[in-house]
Amino acid sequence: MQRSRMMRVLMITASAIALAACGSMDKMGCYDDCPVPPPGAFSQDPPPHLPTDLSPEGVAAADDHLALEQVDGAEAMAFVRASNDKALAVLTGDPRYETFRAEAEAILTATDRIPGPSFLGDGIGNFWQDGTNPKGVWRRTTLDSYASADTRWETLLDIDALARAEGKDWVFKGASCLAPDETRCLISLSDGGKDAVVVREFDLTTKAFVDGGFVLPEGKHRLSWLDADTLLVATDFGPGTLTESGYPYIVKALTRGQTLAQATEVYRGAQGDGGYGVSASVFRDADGAVQAVIFNRPLDTFRSERWIWKDGDAYKLALPERVSLHGIQGDLLIFTTEESWTPHTSEIPAGALLGQHIGNLTPDDPNAVIAVRTGVDELFRPTARQSIGAVTVYDDRVVVAYNDNVVGRISTFRRSGPAAWERSDVSVADNSAVGLGDSSRSSGRQFVSTQGFLTPPSLGLLDVAAGAQTPLRAAPPKFDASTHVVEQFEATSSDGTKIPYFVVMPRGLAMDGSAPTILFGYGGFQVSFPPAYKPEMGKLWLERGGVFVQANIRGGGEFGPGWHQAALNENRQLAFDDFAAVAEDLIARGITSPRRLGIYGRSNGGVLTSVSITQRPDLFNAAVIESPLIDMLRYHLLPAGASWIGEYGDPRIPAEAAWIAQYSAYQQLRPDVEYPRVYITTNTRDDRVHPGHSRKFAARLAAQGHDHLYFEDTAGGHSNDADPVANARRWARHYVYLAQQLMD
Repeated sequence: MQRSRMMRVLMITASAIALAACGSMDKMGCYDDCPVPPPGAFSQDPPPHLPTDLSPEGVAAADDHLALEQVDGAEAMAFVRASNDKALAVLTGDPRYETFRAEAEAILTATDRIPGPSFLGDGIGNFWQDGTNPKGVWRRTTLDSYASADTRWETLLDIDALARAEGKDWVFKGASCLAPDETRCLISLSDGGKDAVVVREFDLTTKAFVDGGFVLPEGKHRLSWLDADTLLVATDFGPGTLTESGYPYIVKALTRGQTLAQATEVYRGAQGDGGYGVSASVFRDADGAVQAVIFNRPLDTFRSERWIWKDGDAYKLALPERVSLHGIQGDLLIFTTEESWTPHTSEIPAGALLGQHIGNLTPDDPNAVIAVRTGVDELFRPTARQSIGAVTVYDDRVVVAYNDNVVGRISTFRRSGPAAWERSDVSVADNSAVGLGDSSRSSGRQFVSTQGFLTPPSLGLLDVAAGAQTPLRAAPPKFDASTHVVEQFEATSSDGTKIPYFVVMPRGLAMDGSAPTILFGYGGFQVSFPPAYKPEMGKLWLERGGVFVQANIRGGGEFGPGWHQAALNENRQLAFDDFAAVAEDLIARGITSPRRLGIYGRSNGGVLTSVSITQRPDLFNAAVIESPLIDMLRYHLLPAGASWIGEYGDPRIPAEAAWIAQYSAYQQLRPDVEYPRVYITTNTRDDRVHPGHSRKFAARLAAQGHDHLYFEDTAGGHSNDADPVANARRWARHYVYLAQQLMD
């Protein structure tokens, strides 16, 4: 049982303290140089709000804050207003707030940032936000102009002007343009930053929405261009057409001039499907010709069936359920396995990059299922400390960005014969994160970015055939990095696994445990966190002498699918153990102490931070818990929680509810344990992670008498990309709180 393990850890810690010569006790009741268990930690009684009946009905009956799950409910909004008043008085009333806000806004609205480029027809597109246009402008230029010192931009769509004209809080969520000329685009617009969007067809030649063009009402759509007059759309087609997660499971062909009700069904999954909804991918060659249409039917968060659409019928491909498709080269499907696979006699490990003739994966009859007919090409097999980050398929090359011990690398692969591939390594900056940006299959070019914790981003243009980069832009520094260094260490987790982590710390740091330190983690969904330039963190935290730590715990993708799958479902506790092990290692090295150590995590990282506070409050004096999942016994009932059952498990199944209950922070709170004052924050318009998680956790903390801060913004959604000016206020609140807890 997890509780017994926690008691054992705390008892060992207590014994060590009794034998050690420790310093004087600080205001937390903790020693500067060694952690102590908080009051009440040795209680054998269950938490007062842990239901004895873990059925959905029993969990609901034990929940005294269900009203806070009503997004715009009267009781919920009254709670938000009262909580916001308290939090803003503490945070924006701090004399540091205005300085932090101004510094963050200067960074987020700076005009010398690198404009993120995308290939757009014969030119380069970019979406740009600054102080003048906080909602942003979609614009374009030529490649030569983009590479010059004086780029001339042509505005295509001004979102600020559109929002004013239509009286909507529009947030730009991207454009999908029809290859090869890319003059007709589908624009996604969110009202307030939600994931749900309205879609409108836009003409780049007239720079206007198309009169009578494609329009989709607000929804979580999955759509692709099939041709100039046809879209493949998965969306809400009416009652009974969405899964329990609120995602579509039916794909229809929508012809220009038709309503959604008139569209023709081309593929259907099942209402009980999990994941993020069925979708259609249209693969094209360099000339824009369709190579294949493949439907993705998710069974849960990570398992999917792939079906190819031919002559009006769908054929199930003979692929493993955990696989990522990257593209088609000729008739060869390029994909990565996310689980070990034995298509013939030899096993292929998870994480390998493979190629297979698509015809050899396709049955002759749409109602049949086949095995793989011939051998599989193996392009790249990562080692135990490597993982594939991104793949781009061209007509004659495949580009792979991968991590080697959490440091970025790039290689290209060219087919030289049957099942034979030549590899060429591309020169990139050492000790950096490397990202593949947008690509042009027709010209054989790709944008490549590099950055590090103390190194601002730079952008190059890769000639894929030559394997060489041309530098394009380098962002200027936004903080003084000369005072700090980066080191990588390892901690030993509860099962002996070595957990790597990066430390960004002042040069010559006195290892006396006095450094205010932020520990960041995520640990989920196979998401990797390599070194990255965080300018607002550098300016607001590092320049003031702080330390930043990034833990690459299990659940992430830093070392491939196995690193992720080690912390799934009943093994979730390992991710929390990894994080605690990093915290303990930081303290043992003298980098920081419990008094000076805080944690930050958002979304799935909010699961991590809320659990860390309830399981190991002795290790931390601060926690920013942002946009989090916290009530893990009801997460599947809060949209779009059921889509993540493959990651966390299903609380409706008694055996799974039992191990979820052992860590679910909402139910594990205790009134007799001393927790640090935490800061919980979310967004009313977050339709990905429900704000009810944050509200209920804050309410229970208050009911148990625990000091805390809770702030809920009313616009912006889950991504916090609606407005850089508002985002500057968000970061200022974060760092004021962290300074109060860790520096004061």
